[in-house]
Amino acid sequence: MRKNPAESAETHARVSRRALLLGGTQLLFMGGLGMRMRHLQLNQADQFRLLAEENRINIRLIPPARGEIFDRRGVVLARNEPAYRVTLVPEDAGDVDAVIEKLASLIELDPAELDAAATEMRRSPPFLPVTVADRITWEELSRVAVNAPALPGITPEVGLSRFYPLRGDFAHVVGYVGPVSDYDLSKIENPDQLLRIPRFQIGKVGLEGKLEDSLRGKAGTKRVEVNAVGRVMRELDRREGQQGDAVQLTIDQRLQSYAQARLGEESATAIVMDCRSGDLLAVASAPTFDSNLFVQGISVADYRELTENDHRPLAAKSVQGTYPPGSTFKMITALAALEAGIARPDQTVWCPGHLEVSNRRFHCWKRAGHGHVNLAQALRESCDVYFYELALEVGIDNISAMAAKFGIGERFDLPLSGVARGLNPSRDWKRDARSADWVVGDTVNVSIGQGFVLTSPLQLAVMTARLATGLNVTPRLVKSVNGVDAPVAPASNIGIDEAYLNEVRRGMYAVSNHRRGTAYGSRIIEDKFRLAGKTGTSQVRNITAAERARGVTRNEDLPWNRRDHALFVNFAPYEAPEIAVAVVVEHGGGGSKAAAPIARDITLQALYGDAPPLDAYPAKDRQRIKKQQEEMRILEPGRSVTRRDRA
Repeated sequence: MRKNPAESAETHARVSRRALLLGGTQLLFMGGLGMRMRHLQLNQADQFRLLAEENRINIRLIPPARGEIFDRRGVVLARNEPAYRVTLVPEDAGDVDAVIEKLASLIELDPAELDAAATEMRRSPPFLPVTVADRITWEELSRVAVNAPALPGITPEVGLSRFYPLRGDFAHVVGYVGPVSDYDLSKIENPDQLLRIPRFQIGKVGLEGKLEDSLRGKAGTKRVEVNAVGRVMRELDRREGQQGDAVQLTIDQRLQSYAQARLGEESATAIVMDCRSGDLLAVASAPTFDSNLFVQGISVADYRELTENDHRPLAAKSVQGTYPPGSTFKMITALAALEAGIARPDQTVWCPGHLEVSNRRFHCWKRAGHGHVNLAQALRESCDVYFYELALEVGIDNISAMAAKFGIGERFDLPLSGVARGLNPSRDWKRDARSADWVVGDTVNVSIGQGFVLTSPLQLAVMTARLATGLNVTPRLVKSVNGVDAPVAPASNIGIDEAYLNEVRRGMYAVSNHRRGTAYGSRIIEDKFRLAGKTGTSQVRNITAAERARGVTRNEDLPWNRRDHALFVNFAPYEAPEIAVAVVVEHGGGGSKAAAPIARDITLQALYGDAPPLDAYPAKDRQRIKKQQEEMRILEPGRSVTRRDRA
């Protein structure tokens, strides 16, 4: 059927509009496509040209600067310093041996490093750089840089490496870093990709290890062009990382260095603690070692020398070592008896030199005995029989509970490696650990710090600080992070009658200030700095009845490792305690002879903040102290106290 003219015109108009709309849309689409093609061809031509040549862009990590560590006064204990090295790209070098021969004419090359480099070249692609000289001097780096055109494939580089300016003085506290090992990676569930960077340094022990995550910092990134086989073509851009946290310790560098030097080559440890805040002012352990030995990987010879030393220089004895506390534990037994109402300060006990308990004879250190002694006299002269008698009445349950109040058997939360819990023995402990019942002889032994009880020097310092103040003081090592002070919770009252504490304190005062006190020879003359202390001697061997009958062998006549441990704890000043000190000398013999003089000297150094005046010492000691002060010179902050006989 034919359409009328009007319908035909309308249909024609509708078709024309649709054609126009469709054409416009097509034109707009083609225009947009053209603009996009122009953008790709002109603006991004370089990038696509690289892609066309089988190049790609990689994002690579930039190691951050490690956070520095400072003492309480701002002295640097661990810092980053430029580390100069020379790398070689075998592919660019051509004749590798000839290039290395030329390099050897400019700087001294370590044969061991060259062997390691040769091994790395054999197992790595030829375009990857290999280190052929590490930790070279600036002068050596300059010589290589000047002669670089004649050394194909050689590149002088500058990086950052850890350095410990005080070397051994903080080795057991700060610890050290070292190259990441497969063992390190195996201990981490999802290791940071930074740890896979060759020669990247990670904290191994001490503060460096415990605070690794915060000290490490955040990695930066850089975009580089690499071709299909992984060769870097050029760097496009970079974003620097974030440096690790700056950590400030509570330790005083001058006091720490003095304590370290005062311990000398003894196998010993000393801790100084602020009685009020719990701040650890010195945590020394001897003998020590140079932390810098481990930074690039310690040699077999150096490591063997450290591990074969019977004085165990690698051990942080201050927190890792546990020892029978000996007579330094007697204050705990005394307080347990006073609190239980069993002992009175004026009550006396007869000491004939021994006590028979369950058909076994427990001896006093003084063979002839002390006669009638009260609490103050028993502490002053360290009478064992007095505390045996108290223990028989008060029992292990009360003694163990009192020891717990003073931190014995407690593992303190410090960022140090291997902080020991020690052992505060009880009936339940023996049943679980030894499958045996507690017997009365066990209680007698524990009463004088022998038998099962074990304490760390850190715990002894905490015990002494709590005795001095009556407060539940806890140790603290980190003072601030990035300039923000770490919070310090006020110490609560320990919950012991002040009158009982005063009785024990008076006994400790007599130890150092009464002529019959076991540490009278190591007293402080200056009235305002008088100390209160307690000697301790802990046996490490059994003394047979036959040996007692013929006379106990003197420590000096025994092999070193069979001699008694020497201990001393003290607080000062007596009237207003500021610091608590604990010293342990392994196999040092008697506490009054080996440990007390060290503790007294360290106490005076802490109180004066510098070399004390000679008139603070007893007259008989002044010449010796004068000579000692000449041998030990306190250097400017940031440098170590030295001895003439120390490297």
